Amino acid sequence: MLQKIRYLASFLLLPQMSSSSVIDRPVLAFETSHQQREGGGFLVRRPIGGHIRNLDPFLMLDHMGPSDYGPGEAVGAPDHPHRGFETVTYLIDGEMRHQDSAGNSGLLKPGWVQWMTAGSGVVHSEMPSDEILKNGGRSEGFQLWVNLPKRDKMTKPRYQDTPPERIPVVKTEDGRVTVKVIAGESLGATATIETRIPILYLDVHLSPGASFTQPVPANYRGFAYVWRGSGFLGKERRPANMGQVGTMGDGTAFTVSAGDEECRVLLLAGEPIGEPVVQHGPFVMNTREEIQQAFADYQSGKLGQIEGSDERYEKTRKAREAQKKSGKSDL
Repeated sequence: MLQKIRYLASFLLLPQMSSSSVIDRPVLAFETSHQQREGGGFLVRRPIGGHIRNLDPFLMLDHMGPSDYGPGEAVGAPDHPHRGFETVTYLIDGEMRHQDSAGNSGLLKPGWVQWMTAGSGVVHSEMPSDEILKNGGRSEGFQLWVNLPKRDKMTKPRYQDTPPERIPVVKTEDGRVTVKVIAGESLGATATIETRIPILYLDVHLSPGASFTQPVPANYRGFAYVWRGSGFLGKERRPANMGQVGTMGDGTAFTVSAGDEECRVLLLAGEPIGEPVVQHGPFVMNTREEIQQAFADYQSGKLGQIEGSDERYEKTRKAREAQKKSGKSDL
């Protein structure tokens, strides 16, 4: 609730009653993300966290897939630890079963969002469902890593598993742009997911030739990632295709547009935390000593464990062998 009040207050401070007062942001940095393998061997593009790193408060964005698996080929991310930040999983296609060392578990299906606050730390597993592993199918989604301020890094872990019917979806007046509001506010709709710091997370679907301008508080940092089709980013209309990302320059709004085909864009922005970031793999803290303590706690078992770890690693090994036989293990 606190972040919603701060988010709305930030807009009240902006003189946006007149369109002439809106300052459209340009594209500051522009990159093409290439596919690589992560976790148990699944394909991802990494628009944030690769060449563009630590775009405060964002640490990483992985675009998982799209991958078409045959029977026995689907892979995930078996048991691994997290501490000091949040992971946000947004599933487009497929099914993912998650478990953690605190006893939480669930099944994510298409359209679901899981906002996990790792906080003081958990061991977490993200695996394809038994049905996908047995029968195959398409898998696609996103995982975003959001940093936590020092005050929240050792907070109790929390999950917000949110089905699509609880995620607001709104349209522009002309019906040519659809916006799914995962976090923050857009077109008068406010997300149901609560965040530790003010975050804007939108999935924008533009019809051919459509354009959409989203207010973004002047102090936010953010980016736009094209994940389907092609279009244009920023006030200078920078051409962008699938897999390309543009970070936001200064201003109070950001514009995305479609060309001759439909375009889907993730638009993300947030209030910078402005604290030191020390990251080593799945641990994100403020000092090197805190990272060393995180490793010590993990190795000593303080983060716990999940029953069935060996079975999940064996499933992953067999799935990778199946991919090799079918020729899908090559990038």
